[in-house]
Amino acid sequence: MNLLEIVGIHKNYEGKPLLKGISLSVSSGETLCLLGRSGSGKSTLLRIVAGLETADSGDVRWNGESVCDVPTWKRQFGLMFQDYALFPHMNVSENVAFGLRMAGMKKAETSSFVHEALELVNMSGFATRSVTDLSGGEQQRIALARALAPHPRLLMLDEPLAALDRALRMELQEELRELLHKTGIPAIYVTHDQEEAFVLGDRIAVLSDGFVEQSGSPEEVYKAPKNRSVAEFLGMSNFIEGKVVSVNPLEVKTEIGLLLPSNCLKPDVKIGDQLLVLIQTTGANLATRQGGINKINGVVSECVFRGDDFKVTISCHETIYVFSLSEHCEMGQSITIQVPDSSIVCLEE
Repeated sequence: MNLLEIVGIHKNYEGKPLLKGISLSVSSGETLCLLGRSGSGKSTLLRIVAGLETADSGDVRWNGESVCDVPTWKRQFGLMFQDYALFPHMNVSENVAFGLRMAGMKKAETSSFVHEALELVNMSGFATRSVTDLSGGEQQRIALARALAPHPRLLMLDEPLAALDRALRMELQEELRELLHKTGIPAIYVTHDQEEAFVLGDRIAVLSDGFVEQSGSPEEVYKAPKNRSVAEFLGMSNFIEGKVVSVNPLEVKTEIGLLLPSNCLKPDVKIGDQLLVLIQTTGANLATRQGGINKINGVVSECVFRGDDFKVTISCHETIYVFSLSEHCEMGQSITIQVPDSSIVCLEE
C-alpha cells in the first residue's frame, strides 16, 4: 500500500524549472532513496514533502489525502538534515526531547519517548552528555534519535552521513538500514552517493534535470540502467555503438567484435538497428585466447589494486575500457578480456 504519494510536482527556482512533474510513492515499511547529482532537486523535493517549501503545482498525499495545506508540524513527518542542527547549549536528552516539548507532550511521557529513541540508536548512556563533546558519528545518532522520538509516520533524511569519513559512513549505513527495517517506518533518503543508495534503499529513484530518469530496486537500476546518463552517474564508462545482426538471439556487431547482450532496454529492435551498448565492469575475466564472442583485446594502461580486486584499464581501438579483474596485469601487457552476457546491456538511448 502506498502511504505517501508525490504527484506531478513542479517547482521553479530563480525563474528556472528545477522539478518538472515529479511523481513518486513510498509504501509501508519501504525506504526510497532519491539519488542524483548536486542541483538535481533532491533536497527541494524533500522540503516540499516536509512542508518547508511549497510546490508551484502538484500534490503531496498521505493515505490518499492531500497534506499540502497541512502545516509542517502537523504532518507528523520526521526530518534529519546533513548538519544535524543540534542545539549546543542543550545536553543529549534535551536535544532529543525538544520536538516533543514543542508539541506540548507532558514531562513523564517525554522522558519515556526520549529513553526509547536513545535505545534505538544505541546511545542510552549518553543522555546527560553535552552534544559538543560528541564525535561526528555520535552526533549523527542523536540527530536521528530526535527525528525518531515523536514516532513519525514518515522519516526523511537529507544526506545525513555526508560529513563523516568513509569508514564511519559505511558502519552507520549498516546501522541505519537495520534500524529502518526494525522500526518499519517508511523513509525517504536523499543522497548523491550510489553506493549508499544501494545499501539503504529498498527502491531507488534517479533524479536528473528535474525528472525521475529511472526508478526500481537497487539491483534493477544497477544491472539495467535505462540510458547513458544513468549509467554514467552510477560510475559506468564502457560504451560502444553497434549494429544489430541478429534478433533471436540478440547479436550486436561492434568495432571490438560480436557482443551478445543479456538485456536490451530499447523496444522493437530490428536487424540493422544501431544500438548503444554498455559493457559493465563486473564479471569479466582474462581469456586464454583471442577472438570469439564477448571478448575485448587491448593493452593495459593502468592496473590499480582495490583490496577485493584490480581496476584494470585497457586501450582498444583508441578507446579506453575499465574492468574489475581478480588478477594483476602488467602495464603494456596485451590481454583479452571475456565478458559474460549478463554484463552487456543495450541501452534505451
